[in-house]
Amino acid sequence: MAEKKETSKSTRSSSGVGLNKFSFWCIGAMAILYLVATILSFCGISVKVVSALQGVATAIAICIVAILAWKYVRYKQAVWKVLYIVLLLVVVLGIILPLVF
Repeated sequence: MAEKKETSKSTRSSSGVGLNKFSFWCIGAMAILYLVATILSFCGISVKVVSALQGVATAIAICIVAILAWKYVRYKQAVWKVLYIVLLLVVVLGIILPLVF
C-alpha cells in the first residue's frame, strides 16, 4: 500500500495578518506617499506639504524596523533594551527636528 507522506506545513494560516503582509502593505502606503509628494513638488506645491508627506512615509518605515528590532532585543540583557530606546529616540528626533525647523 502506498503511504501518504505528510509535508511539513506551517501551522499559521496565510490569511492572517502577519508581519510579512503588514510590511508589504506599509511599503505600498509609503510608495503612494512618496509618489504624491513627488507629484506635488513638480507642481510647485508648498515644500512643507511635500516634506510632511515624506516624513510620514519615513515614519512608517521606521515603525516596521522598530518592531523587528524590538523582537531582536526583547529577550536580551537590559543594556540592549536601553540602547534600543536611545537609538529609537535619536531616529525620532531626526525626523521631527527637520520638519519643525
